Amino acid sequence: MRIALFSDIHANREAFEACLNAAAGVDRIVILGDIVGYGADPGWCADKAAEIAAAGGIVIRGNHDQAACDTHCDMNSSAKIAIEWTRNQLSAEQKAFLGQLPMSVMDDDRLYVHADGSAPAKWNYVTDASDAEGHFNGTSARVSFCGHIHVPALYGLAAGGRINRFVPNSEVPIPLLAQRRWLGVMGAVGQPRDGHPTAAFAIYDTDKRELTYRRAAYDIETAQAKIRAAGLPEGLAARLARGH
Repeated sequence: MRIALFSDIHANREAFEACLNAAAGVDRIVILGDIVGYGADPGWCADKAAEIAAAGGIVIRGNHDQAACDTHCDMNSSAKIAIEWTRNQLSAEQKAFLGQLPMSVMDDDRLYVHADGSAPAKWNYVTDASDAEGHFNGTSARVSFCGHIHVPALYGLAAGGRINRFVPNSEVPIPLLAQRRWLGVMGAVGQPRDGHPTAAFAIYDTDKRELTYRRAAYDIETAQAKIRAAGLPEGLAARLARGH
């Protein structure tokens, strides 16, 4: 089975559509959270995620999805402005969909979660081997996939307890050897922060046990224009072209 892994769509319709087109023909789509926030098309992205879930895909709740339904969530200034605007754009049905999404899903030997899997509700970032160690210690899955930091990375836990961090190259299949445990951190579909403005996603082949990180070019200028037209912070538009 070939699984497309998307994370941190952030209401960027153009990037989301580009990734869906690039992943055409996969057997399943998994969305690892943060469908909304930052971008200008939260309603469309929420509806598309609901459509994917109804068709058998797996959709996880991210912290921005949580914040769209919960006014008690604390965020930085730009994110707070964007999420308050987002709440006013979403229908009751769209908020209900986001609010009922699971924090994590275990499927066969795979764990899907937005942030550190050892405590999903704390939204802890996985940015280095120490963070990955906390994830591995608090979970049992052989293979885990998360997002949240908008920067692609891969961590492998060897039998002796050593954790190796890899910076993946796009379009290069990586064998996830059975004798190790793995944590694949996805880049962002809708707001990359690794210095590359193209949308990021990945494909996992369960038969070959291969993970391939991929990129998809999209219409950044249109996404930027929508953010500006919505009156959202300029930085949210500008950073799309920089990729950080």
